[in-house]
Amino acid sequence: MTAAQPDAVDPAVYRLAMGRFASGVAVVTARLRGHDVALTVDSLTSVSLDPVLLLVSLHPEARVLEAVEDGSPLGVSVLSSRQRWVAQWLGEVGRPLHDQLGRVPHHHGAATGTALVDDALATFECRTVDVREAGDHHLVLGEVLGLEARPTDTGALVHYRGRLGELR
Repeated sequence: MTAAQPDAVDPAVYRLAMGRFASGVAVVTARLRGHDVALTVDSLTSVSLDPVLLLVSLHPEARVLEAVEDGSPLGVSVLSSRQRWVAQWLGEVGRPLHDQLGRVPHHHGAATGTALVDDALATFECRTVDVREAGDHHLVLGEVLGLEARPTDTGALVHYRGRLGELR
């Protein structure tokens, strides 16, 4: 399948082509009206080292986005291959509004107090710098205020061609 002109790009073909770009899988968290909210993402990007910034893309109906727009810090937990079930649970449409992390082992970070998944490959605590609409998503730019990346030999959870897998 080939798209000849930019204005002729079929979103389904675009999605298929982007599915061939392997990406890591992370959980993004925030606090909304006294409750931890979370969702699985595969759109996490390092933006800058000075200052230290990262970017995540969120659907406009995501509770995490609502929390961030209300001023909540943002947490990011990069998942290991052993945490596939966490990615699946927090990526499930229609999960409960409250206690989304109730079945997920987690702790609250020292820098911002935001929820972080236990035993993640890396975690980041961020202050939101900017939120921009970008097509059918919002881009959230976060300044990293705290992070943890312990040594591990555990493989990473990756998203490729619409499936979750492991990268060692």
